[in-house]
Amino acid sequence: MLRGTAAGLEFVFVGRPFEEAWTEIADRLAERPDFYRGSQATAIFDGVSPDELGMERFLETVRGYGITLRGVHGSDALEPVAERHALTFLGEPPRPTVASFERKRAARAGKVEIPEKARSLDADFAGARADIASRRARGEPSVPRPVFAPVASVPAPAVVAVPALPGTLYHRGTLRGGQALAQLGSIVVVGDVNPGAELVATGDIVVFGALRGTAHAGAQGDLGARVFALELAATQLRIGTLIAADDGVRRSRAREPEVAYVEGDRIALAPYAKIGVTP
Repeated sequence: MLRGTAAGLEFVFVGRPFEEAWTEIADRLAERPDFYRGSQATAIFDGVSPDELGMERFLETVRGYGITLRGVHGSDALEPVAERHALTFLGEPPRPTVASFERKRAARAGKVEIPEKARSLDADFAGARADIASRRARGEPSVPRPVFAPVASVPAPAVVAVPALPGTLYHRGTLRGGQALAQLGSIVVVGDVNPGAELVATGDIVVFGALRGTAHAGAQGDLGARVFALELAATQLRIGTLIAADDGVRRSRAREPEVAYVEGDRIALAPYAKIGVTP
């Protein structure tokens, strides 16, 4: 058998006498003498050992069609033959390649091997069909119907309203003017909060970016809430019932992560690196 693979051509000799297989391949090469010119190839001899004369004729024909034979696969007995003809001996034939060849050859011959599991499954189907026919002959349903015990009536459970628990709202992206986020719990924004945008949370507010809009943490009166930002330049800050508006003085300060928290009766700002999580 002659076939093309990603690595080049393969001459496969398996399951038949060498002369018979080689005659078929030679006829195929003769049909298109220039088609394979310049190709690289390997030869696979699985259980087939050509004699010296057969190997010489094989190599001479292959080279006549411009095909370069890189090496041969086969049993150890083929190694000295390969050396005499200056060919690389590649060892035992690759088993997946040989198995694939055998399946294709059997399919072309109209012989399909049915696996044992498939034969067993076919027998199971036959038994099932016979059982169904027997049931129908007795006037019974094809498939036995299960009998369920009566289910006692159970009163429907009372519906109890469960209050929503605080959670964290995670938002990735820039909030532009006119956009707003509100959360029963904390808010985390990965991006900038532009002027005109608004954040309202009953817990903390954390902005991994520039906070230039309005932020209201502890919106239900929690004075222990905080506002964190990589650049804290909010137009208005609210924590609980306290309000702090940007007076323009902070614009000249170096950009660094900051935290806003309640100190006494006012909102204070401090560099995060100095204050840490606990002010």
